[in-house]
Amino acid sequence: MAKTKLLIVTHEMSPFLELTKISEITRQLPQAMQEKGFEIRILMPKFGNINERRNRLHEVIRLSGMNIIIDDNDNPLIIKVASIPAARMQVYFLDNEEYFQRKQVFADASGKFFDDNDERTIFFCKGALETVKKLGWAPDIVHCHGWMSSLVPAYIKTTYKNDPTFKNSRVVYSIYEGGFTEKLNANFSKKAIMANMTEDDTKAFEAADVNSLHIGAVSHSDAVVLADENLDAAVLKYVKDSNKPILAYNLTENFENFYTFYEEISNEELVSVA
Repeated sequence: MAKTKLLIVTHEMSPFLELTKISEITRQLPQAMQEKGFEIRILMPKFGNINERRNRLHEVIRLSGMNIIIDDNDNPLIIKVASIPAARMQVYFLDNEEYFQRKQVFADASGKFFDDNDERTIFFCKGALETVKKLGWAPDIVHCHGWMSSLVPAYIKTTYKNDPTFKNSRVVYSIYEGGFTEKLNANFSKKAIMANMTEDDTKAFEAADVNSLHIGAVSHSDAVVLADENLDAAVLKYVKDSNKPILAYNLTENFENFYTFYEEISNEELVSVA
């Protein structure tokens, strides 16, 4: 029997970048699933404060060299990779000098939210899917963690829905509390539109705040993980009204509940997102 292929998309992961509990979940969950026989790939941005030398990152020439178009501008995508020896897992890092080579992650030294966090998010989500295509690896499950991965479900269910790499993928989105209190650029939802998409496909993202990113992601996902106890009431209501499979935030030993959840959604009919 073929191994289940699990793609993890996240903006942070221990030991490379540790901002919130997401970094621990995205470090432990894939290893637990690998130990249960899954095949794993992990993608995250290469933020400037990730030490390349200490973490032994190196460029993957065969994957690098693509351009990601945002707002009619070409943005070169560089792919780097590092291994976690204890887990025999590889992590792919998406890099771009303009978007990621700065010492801070989402806000400058004075605490000001970066004006281009909208484009950085679009670049990461588009780049992640193009990287997986170039790997020639078709995931059975794509599990997106946190707001920076929120466009991935939308892209998989629209632009990439007939792509051989993603047409059979189940998409899971994990909602975490916090994130950011500011708003992304007012044109975020329009800039995010890709080929074979309309404004309706990104309408849920229009408010450009963290809750709209969660709701937009959920609207295009096959299943949802409530990864924290204290989530926004409007987001929770939207999730519950969506009638999609839900996994509650509590973690069980060896992530057994995630394993069962993945198995259940893998055996369900794919959700058709209009």
